[in-house]
Amino acid sequence: MQTVNFTRMEDGTREEYEFLDRMEDEYKAGLPARLMESLRKLENSLSGYRINRLQHSLQGATRAHRAGESDEMIVAVLLHDIGDDLAPYSHSEMAAAILRPFVSDKLYWIIKHHGVFQMYYYAHHCGGDRNAREMYKDNAWYQDAIDFCHNYDQNCFDPDYATEPLEFFEPILRRVLAKPSISDPEQVARYGEAS
Repeated sequence: MQTVNFTRMEDGTREEYEFLDRMEDEYKAGLPARLMESLRKLENSLSGYRINRLQHSLQGATRAHRAGESDEMIVAVLLHDIGDDLAPYSHSEMAAAILRPFVSDKLYWIIKHHGVFQMYYYAHHCGGDRNAREMYKDNAWYQDAIDFCHNYDQNCFDPDYATEPLEFFEPILRRVLAKPSISDPEQVARYGEAS
C-alpha cells in the first residue's frame, strides 16, 4: 500500500490506519534532521546584531554544555529561538511546542515564556515594560526562567566567544528527541504509557 484509499477519515480501515501509523513513525524519526536544517536557516534570519541567530543559539548551547547542564537543557537552549523565522510574534511558544514532548514540564514552561523574561534586558529602551515577567512571580519556575535568560540568552551575542559548531550538538539533539519524555497526563494520552 503506497497510499490509503479513503478520502474521508471516517471511511478508513484498520489496515489503512496501521499503515499511516508506520508512515508517521518514519516521518517523526526525521525530526532531528529537519530541526538541524531549520537551525541552519537561522544563519540568514534577523539582522542587526553582531552575530546571527544561529550563532546566538550555538553560543547559548555551548555555554549550557560547558556549564554541565543536562542534555534537555542544552537542546532547549539550542532550539529556544528556532521560531524566529516563522513565528516572529510568538517564537517562544513555537519553540516550546516543538520541545514539549521531549523535555520536562519546567523546561517547556521556561522556553514558552522566555520571550517575556528576556524583555527585562531591553523593553524599557523601546517603550515597553521590562518587568512584564512579574506576572509570573508566583510560578514555581519564575527564578529558573530568569536564570535561563541571564545565563543562556541575554549574554549570547558575543562574536569573540569560542562557540561549538552545530554538528557538535547533533548527537545531543538526537538523544533528547529519541523518544518523548511523557511527563504529564496530556502527553501520556497522546504518546502512550511512560516507560
